[in-house]
Amino acid sequence: MIDLATLIAYVAVVLGFVFVPGPATLLTVARATSSGTKVGIATGAGIAAGDVFHTFMAMVGISAIIATSAMLFSIIKYIGAAYLVYLGIRAIIERAPADPAAGALAISAGKAFRQAVLTEMLNPKTALFFLAFLPQFVRPENGSVMLQLATLGAIFVLLGLFSTVIFAVGASGLGTFLRRNPAVQKWQGKVVGGIYCALGIRLALQQR
Repeated sequence: MIDLATLIAYVAVVLGFVFVPGPATLLTVARATSSGTKVGIATGAGIAAGDVFHTFMAMVGISAIIATSAMLFSIIKYIGAAYLVYLGIRAIIERAPADPAAGALAISAGKAFRQAVLTEMLNPKTALFFLAFLPQFVRPENGSVMLQLATLGAIFVLLGLFSTVIFAVGASGLGTFLRRNPAVQKWQGKVVGGIYCALGIRLALQQR
């Protein structure tokens, strides 16, 4: 078991991390603003699912291979960046619906979830973060290292999901107003697409 002092310190650090706006927050807010609370929450859930994958990778040590292989890191990084740019370009070129009410859900929750899962899984920076961050709070004397990593990863995923849900709910209110304004709606997809493209470029330019 993880001792209480370590657990409190870990939760405090993670809360500070997940509530500082980053790529996950931007993706969630962009989806919630353009397509509503349900899609925003689905995006957050997809990101959480991707983090579950990275937790497992850190547990079994596969992410260590990514950390030591420059070629593998670059391959995964550029695949993830290309996927984000692809989503951004699609959002930019898609035409806004003539009837604003008809466009209330520009994307289904299921599709938003799947896209978020892939986006998070294909981010090698996240893999390296989990590999470097989680072990800092593992104490071999407290028992199974695998169990401690699993516990820490689960806490991170749950707190991350909690934060993205809050951001999604807050952003959807703004999105309701925007969807009722045809002039704003015309540019909404371009703004969302621009965010995706910017995140993709940012990922491609990241160093190990």
